[in-house]
Amino acid sequence: MKTQLRLGKYWLYIPLILMSIFYLLPMYIIIITGFKSFAEIDLKTMWDLPHGIAFDNYIEAYSKLAPSLWNSFAMVIPAALISSILGSVNGYILAKWRFRGADVIFPFILFGMFIPYQSILIPLVQFMNMVGIKGLPGLAMAHIIYGIPITTLTFRNYYASLPQELLEAAKIDGADMLGIYRYILLPISMPSFVVVLIWQFTSAWNDFLFAVVLTGNSDWPITVALNNMAGSQIISWNVQMAGSLLAALPTLLVYIFLGRYFLRGLLAGSLKG
Repeated sequence: MKTQLRLGKYWLYIPLILMSIFYLLPMYIIIITGFKSFAEIDLKTMWDLPHGIAFDNYIEAYSKLAPSLWNSFAMVIPAALISSILGSVNGYILAKWRFRGADVIFPFILFGMFIPYQSILIPLVQFMNMVGIKGLPGLAMAHIIYGIPITTLTFRNYYASLPQELLEAAKIDGADMLGIYRYILLPISMPSFVVVLIWQFTSAWNDFLFAVVLTGNSDWPITVALNNMAGSQIISWNVQMAGSLLAALPTLLVYIFLGRYFLRGLLAGSLKG
């Protein structure tokens, strides 16, 4: 029986390996094309390895994308941090401090997750022009507001799973509402913070629609700059692929080094309920 279970376990790896290969094929094309010269770019030989390894394409791509790359960091980091903090406070209040209308407010907040970007573009631009917030600050604000529903849901479900006796003990010790959050809940919320920070970082970094509408030439994030690298007649696919890898590298590194903590955060109950 144990042998059969062991063999059945090994058979499960076959579809997993095949799916991994399937999803990694585009990355393989991006990497090898980024090392090819322009003369080697051809659909017939796109699977072939480059004749030599040269970093000229990556140097050229970085020289073109460097300002936009740092624009993306300047926008994504505060957007992810602020939306995570606001979601944590909202989740704490909605989970542990019940008040009249909480059961109505919470679904209304969650409704924001289902509003497509395209449906609010015109009022969004009009609002940003009215309040005078443009460029990267306006783009960061859009992602902060759009991130509040998912961060609120994550923290609300995590805090709801914590025992109420924890808060009662803190109240007996004299902690007020803010003190309970700062000294009790915030230190044990790191798993949920990892989940929402990674989620928000990835969402804001990969955004193109808001970015192309709300920013101009001087403050393009990297997704818009990468799209504009393509020429109107001749496209240097080797440089384009190198730029694509540079644009994807931050999110790849985030999941490579923080992926285990992301899973731990999910298993800690941050997305339960």
